[in-house]
Amino acid sequence: MTNFARILNTLTGMYSDDRNKFIDSLNRYSLLIIDDLGMERNSEFALEQIFNVIDSRSRSKKPLIVTTNLTLDELNNPSDLNRKRIYERVLEQCVPLKINNQNIRKLNAMENMKQVKELFS
Repeated sequence: MTNFARILNTLTGMYSDDRNKFIDSLNRYSLLIIDDLGMERNSEFALEQIFNVIDSRSRSKKPLIVTTNLTLDELNNPSDLNRKRIYERVLEQCVPLKINNQNIRKLNAMENMKQVKELFS
């Protein structure tokens, strides 16, 4: 499990052949889970690399799980052609599931605050 930001950080500064080898190396995993689609930098390089990762995984015919805060409507109606190419491949490979509308980080923070209050009461 990783996220697109880590993948992009790794790919930044690599030569083309090394980038291709790294992307191909992601296909050795029987399952790849990538967190936070849509939170990556908004650059041509970033979008190209995300497309390459998703497309490579699709060609490997191995399972992929992608998490995102994007809505299904945003995935189906992207703002530009580059995102459309990425999102189409994601939707082709993945079954969209809406887990919930709650912000897990906010819920965790509230629980942490509750525990701290109990410690100091």
